[in-house]
Order: sequence, then C-alpha cells, then structure tokens
Amino acid sequence: MWFSFWRSRDRFSLDELRYLTNQLQKVQIVNDVNKDFVIEALRSIAELLTYGDQHDSSFFEFFMEKQVMGEFVRILNISRTVTVSLQLLQTISILIQNLRREHAIYYMFSNEHVNYLITYSFDFRNEELLSYYISFLRAISGKLNKNTISLLVKTQDEEVVSFPLYVEAIRFAFHEESMVRTAVRAITLNVYHVGDEFVNKFIASAPQSDYFSNLVSFFRDQCINLSKLFSERPKNPCSESVSAILAKVDEIEDNLYYFSDVISAGIPVVGSLITDNILQLLILPLLFPALQIDADSNLKIGAVTSLYLLCCILRIVKIKDLANTIAAALLYPLETFAANSEVKINGYVSGNNCTNESEEPLVDSVTLVNAGKLCVDIPNKATSSQVHPGGIIAERDFSCSHLSLRETLLSYVTDGDDARALGSLSVLATLLQTKDGIGILPQRKQHKKLLLQALVGEGSGEEQLFSFESGSARDSFSSELDGYLKKLKEQYGVFIGGAAASPRIHRNQVLDALVKLLCRSDISTEILWDGGWLLRQLLPYSEAEFKSHHLKLLKDSYRNCRSALVQETKGIWVDLLITVLCDQWKKCKRAIEASSPRKEPKCILLPFQKLNSEDIPAESSFTAGERMSELVKVFVLLHQLQIFSLGRALTEQPPIQPQIDIPEISRARAAGLDVSGPKPGTEVKFVHALPCRIAFERGKERHFHFLAVSVGTLGWVLLAEELPLKQNYGIVRVAAPLAGTNPRIDDKHARWLHLRIRPSTLPFLDAPKSGTPGETRIKSLVDGRWTLAFRDDESCKTALSMILEEINLQNMEVERRLKPVLDLEL
Repeated sequence: MWFSFWRSRDRFSLDELRYLTNQLQKVQIVNDVNKDFVIEALRSIAELLTYGDQHDSSFFEFFMEKQVMGEFVRILNISRTVTVSLQLLQTISILIQNLRREHAIYYMFSNEHVNYLITYSFDFRNEELLSYYISFLRAISGKLNKNTISLLVKTQDEEVVSFPLYVEAIRFAFHEESMVRTAVRAITLNVYHVGDEFVNKFIASAPQSDYFSNLVSFFRDQCINLSKLFSERPKNPCSESVSAILAKVDEIEDNLYYFSDVISAGIPVVGSLITDNILQLLILPLLFPALQIDADSNLKIGAVTSLYLLCCILRIVKIKDLANTIAAALLYPLETFAANSEVKINGYVSGNNCTNESEEPLVDSVTLVNAGKLCVDIPNKATSSQVHPGGIIAERDFSCSHLSLRETLLSYVTDGDDARALGSLSVLATLLQTKDGIGILPQRKQHKKLLLQALVGEGSGEEQLFSFESGSARDSFSSELDGYLKKLKEQYGVFIGGAAASPRIHRNQVLDALVKLLCRSDISTEILWDGGWLLRQLLPYSEAEFKSHHLKLLKDSYRNCRSALVQETKGIWVDLLITVLCDQWKKCKRAIEASSPRKEPKCILLPFQKLNSEDIPAESSFTAGERMSELVKVFVLLHQLQIFSLGRALTEQPPIQPQIDIPEISRARAAGLDVSGPKPGTEVKFVHALPCRIAFERGKERHFHFLAVSVGTLGWVLLAEELPLKQNYGIVRVAAPLAGTNPRIDDKHARWLHLRIRPSTLPFLDAPKSGTPGETRIKSLVDGRWTLAFRDDESCKTALSMILEEINLQNMEVERRLKPVLDLEL
C-alpha cells in the first residue's frame, strides 16, 4: 500500500482525490506506524478540495458523495495521537475558510459533523491543540449568516435550545492566553452580527447571559489590578512599572472597545445587560465611592484610577443610557454610593502632590453661599504668588461627604493635585461631548450661542445650569432626568438619604471652578491648558454674557502674569522669550480651539514627567528657563481667553513688533556684524575689543580679544583671535549667549571678570512632539563659568560696563517688540 501511495500521479486531479479517500477508508486505527500517511492524506484532501472549489465542481461533488466529512470524524475517533487531531482541525479550518461556493458551506455545516467536532472532548492541556481548535471555531464563525447559522443550532418549539459553537467558544472567554481571548471575542461578534432573532434570544437567556456579567466581572478585576499597579508606582518608579501600567491600560481599553462592538451589534437585551452590569458591578459600588474615601479604607480602586476609568467608559462605550445614568448619578451625595459599597466617607485628606492612591489630597469644603454660588477656599501658596491672585474666602456650612459627586469633581478641579484635576477635567469634557449626556453640563447646541445662553443665561433668580431657551425643551429635559433618577432608585437601589438631591444646579458652578483653576499657582500648566479648552467651550462671545466676577478673577490673574512676564524681559533667557512666546501661542491656539481634548485618558495615570527639582540646582539657568517657559504658557492661555471674552478674533501669531535693523552707532555695527550675528569663524573688527586671557583647561592659558555685542533681541560675548596679517581684525573662536552672564569683578583680583555661560537653547524646547506618557526624560545642561583676566583694572571695568550696556539694549529691544501683546486693553 505504501509503495502505491507514492506512485506518480497527477496531483490536482479527481483520481488523486479518489485515491486518497479510498486509502483513508481502509484505515482502521491511527497509530505511530501510519500517522504520517493519515496526516499527509488529510492535508492533501484539503488542498484538492480548495483547488476544485475554484476550478472543478466535481471535486466537491465527490467529497459529498463519499461523505468524506464522516470519514474525518471516524479518523478522529480511531486516532491515538494528538498530531492527527491537529491536522484534522487544520484541514477542516482550511476548507471552511477557502470554500467559496455557498452550497459547499451548507454541506459542511449540515449532518451535525461540525457540531460533533465542536463538542468533541479534545485534550486542551495541549496548548497547540487549543490554538487549532479556537482557529477552527473562528473559521466557522466567519461563514455565519442568517441561512448558515440555522444549520448549527438545535430548535424546539421555534426556540433555539442548543448552539454548540457559541457555548463552547465562551468557555474560553477568560483564558489566561490573550490570543485565545481575542479569538473568542471575534467569534462572539460574528455571532452577534448575524442578527438572527431566535439566536439572539438564546444568547440573552440564562445561562448564556451569565457570560456578560462574567465579562464585566473580569473587566472589574483588570481595573482593580490597574489601580494596584498605579498605587505601587511611587515605590518603584522605573520604566518597567510604566510599561506594566501601559500594558494594563491597553487591555482595559480593548475590553471597552469590545463592549462597544457588542452593543453596536444591535441586540437591545444584550446592550442592556452590559450597561446594567457595568453600573452594578463597577461604577456604582467601586468607581463612585473611590472619588472620596477615608485613607484607611479597603476600597480596591483609588480616586485617580476611578477618574481614568469613568473617562474611558464614557469615551469608548458611547451609549446614551449609560452616559445619562452616570450623569444623573453625579447629582447624588457621595455618601449615597459609599453606603452601598460599605465604604466610610471622610473627605480626602492633605497632600496636594500625592501620587499614591491610598493617600488623598486636601480639598477644603465646597459650599453653596450667596444665591447658590460655589465657593472653595484656596490655600495661600508661597510659590509663584506673583503670577496668580489670591483665593476666594468661603463660608463652610456642611461637610464634604454631603457634596454631590458632581461637586466633588469640581472640588478636584479647584483644589485637587495634578492627577485628580486632570481626571476631573477629562470626565467633564467627555460629558460635554457626549451627544445625549445630561446632568452635569448643558447639552450641546447646534449653535454655540444657544449653548452659552443655556449655561450663563442673562436671567436672574433661580435659572439653572440645566435651563433651556424654551419651556417645552426644559420640561422635556426635566422629565428625562427624572426618569434616570427614578431608574437609579428602582433598578440599582441608589437611595438619597434625607432631602432629595436637586438636579437644579446653579449655572455658574462649572464656570466658577474653571476660572478658579486658571487662577491656581500649584498646578501644571498642561492642566491649565486643558481647563482653558473646557472653558473655551462654554465661554460667551461677548463680555456681557460672562459674569463680572469671572472676568475680574481672570483679569487679575492675567495682570499678575503679565507683570511676571515683564520681569522676564530682564531675565536669563530674554533672547529666547519671543521665540518661546510665538511657539506657545500657536500651540495654545490649536489646543483650545480643538474639537476635542488633546490628551488621551491614559495621561491621567501617566502624565509626562518633568525634571525633579533635586536633579538641578535652584540657581541654574535651566531652572530659570523652565520657569520662564511655564510662565509664558500661562500668560498665552490667559491672554487668548481674554481675547475670546472680549469677542475678538484670535490671530495666528501674537501681536509683536517687527525686528529693526542694527543701529548705525552700535558695537555690532562697528565690529562689522550683520543681523545674522556672529558665528565661530566670523571675521570681526577690533573697535571696542579688549585683550584678555582665559584658561579652558588647567595650565593652558590662551590670549583673546573680548567683545560684547547685541543684535536686536540677541546678544553674545565673543572671544576672537587676532589676525596676524590684518591689523585690528580677528576671527571669532568662541561665541556664548550674552543674556544670563551675570558679570562680576572678583573681590580680591580687580582684573578678573567672572561670567556665567548658560546653554544656547533649552533642551525641553526641542523635545520630541510625541512620546510615551510617563517615560519622557529631559537632559539637563550645566552652566559654564568663565574667568577673564584683563591687562589692568580699568580694562576689566570697561568690559563689565560693555556687557551691562549690551544687556540693557537687548532687554529694551525685547520689551519694545512685546509691547503690543503686553498692552491688551482690559
């Protein structure tokens, strides 16, 4: 038999298929002796049938006539080796995937052979066998439609009572191997998208419906693991911990996209099952209570992770019912959810710079005083007090535990640390963008004017944040909101203790919180920009529609920031001030005019890292440059918001004066320099140059001519070597920035002049535009020190005067060019 198997024969012929089938039928047991023949026969049959499907229909007719599928099942039952099972699953998978003729697929799925293989007791301890089995199921699911699916189910009284493909697939839904989980999800989605009414009913009934609650429970465990990784990161701040968090974030977001895909398949009952389970198993008992808890609580999810998850759920699972239920729940006191989850509420306690989720930062009581206006104390900060105005003094009449979740989010904005402020802003922004979201911000209007009128309408008394321009719309909205509040009580068991929480939240609260955020000095400028984006969505086009106390706070903050910026025109980095301002102007305009927030939710967990203050000395020019850059970002944001509030159009470039030519009477002109300035190798004339000596290496003193020059906003200190064949001329060998030189004559040697030489640029200005959150590292540059030795005391004093005069000219030019942008009419 073996000799005849290998005899020469046309490989792609019906005779070959007939021969292989006949040989298979003769096999009575599969063991180590004949397994190679059986495996090769199965592989060849799949190849021949695929060829015949495209070229000759008689191949598949023979396959049906000889009931080869039955032979496959028989071979599986008499096999004693796993390799045959592997080849059989691969063979049938190849057939199902490659057969194009509709009647061929119908035949493959009929006679219960496929269902028999699906339910066969394979030994899944073999990982390779499991992989082939899951591929087999996936191949079947890829051929499902309303006609073929009926061949794989069993019905009784017009109801589906058995669907092996689906039931066996979801057994592996939570397998430890991610590739298996991904394949199972693809199989289920293929089933859901068929849209068969009877199959859908089977899927949504017990015990199959348990899959959806198990799915959310699995997702909840992933969320708890993420929170644990985040809370442990301060103890282990290495790249491995960042990678672990990002990997878990990817898993969580993949899960949410799967939820979204399942719901979009259009099975209403399934959508409700997922929505209800997300609320009952995750959001109500874990995420909401985590926003404000006692530090000693055993709650498994921290506040920052909770904010991230809420933002992701709202962004990815875009379901009206889920978003509206979350928004309505934000009107409830926080203690309502804490009671349900048996978590003790005690506010969150001190630590504005806390990164461990078990440690909660201080938030002063947020109170409603003076016609319901939200007021929060801002602690008196010592740092950067020149930039921002002081806080608003609040009257406290109830504890934080009685705040609604919505007010808690606003308190994070006004007093939380960077992570909590960013997380709350992200949740607020997501709710604003949710097409049908209710309860926390005004609904989107087709015209921004209508949105603004709804938010900050000109009426008096008790007109609320939820007000609309027409009574019918307002009544419709209130009715919808009441429906969700009732649903929370009846379906999810959320009861309000004491007085019922009112959905009529004062229209100014959100604006108050955002304006106060922009007045904070203890928050990252990146987060201020995010707050600016959200405020820009709500900001009116005319000053009259924006409340006077909002404008006053913004103006006061802007004036203080402007004063600090004026001081920078005499600072260490004055030569880069205009460059940084123009660059940040374009970035800020793009950020706050964008249609959506610029940050992904993962940035809540892993903001881009800045240099630790311990890495560089406080007097370093790098520290001053970082401070200048942060100040410019705040100034540009407040300036652009001022322009928006005045109803003016925002220009592409900041309004600054153009550069002027070099004055005829100047050291730069006398030295023969043009507007491009000097470079090493440039020839200069020694009109004002002074001979000096300097040693860049120990014991190697060199002779130069020293010159300080300024060209517009730029300036340099130059060291030039005299040309031997050209009297009073030299070649520039060293050019260093003039700004920040901080010249000083030595106390003991009157001929020595000390200079600080800072880098020519700031490394973070050239940082890559994209990167992984939490992994950005900026290289710190060290300042240089020069000691110049002149011929006599008078030459040293002349050099000092030269430097100070050129610095003054440089500063005056920068201030002149910035005058239009600094003189915004308030």
